[in-house]
Amino acid sequence: MTYEFEKQAHLDGYKIVCGVDEAGRGPLAGPVYAAAVILPDGLENMGINDSKKISEKKREQIFDTIIENAVAYGIGFATETEIDQINILNATFLAMKRAVENMGVEPDLVLVDGNRKPCTGYEETTIVKGDAKSISISAASILAKVSRDRYMRELAERHPEYEFEKHKGYGTKLHYEKIEQYGILPDHRKSFLKKILDK
Repeated sequence: MTYEFEKQAHLDGYKIVCGVDEAGRGPLAGPVYAAAVILPDGLENMGINDSKKISEKKREQIFDTIIENAVAYGIGFATETEIDQINILNATFLAMKRAVENMGVEPDLVLVDGNRKPCTGYEETTIVKGDAKSISISAASILAKVSRDRYMRELAERHPEYEFEKHKGYGTKLHYEKIEQYGILPDHRKSFLKKILDK
């Protein structure tokens, strides 16, 4: 993972460049999280990579490295209620906007994973599969993923019968079995469970 996109942005005249990514668009429960990160030069060898390609234990370690070394970072989320009200895509954009705002630093350019601009209020460039191409987006993917996983483990402590620590809210066989057995929680995304609710 290199600073190729960040370096090009600097050459193009942008001084403060941040990467943004999300975690948790697909699950049936829990918020969607996003993170924004501005990195200093020189973190190529810290193991930063697409969060999906790193083990949970390794992500936790790299999370701390990013937090300790980042010029600035912000984490944001949109709740299950917001997801149901404005749909998952708009809720994801809202989480991204909040993450950028929570950095406390105004970026000149926001590098966004994917092909849709979230309208953060700053100039944006989208990068398809950016979490595997841009070190800033990759770092953001790790912060978002770890933050959401930590939240889901807290949720597991409040509702141990659902075993959220195992499936993190995703639509696994186990999760559907737990919903069938214990019902739908306020933490579930109702818009994702219409078939069950319509029974």
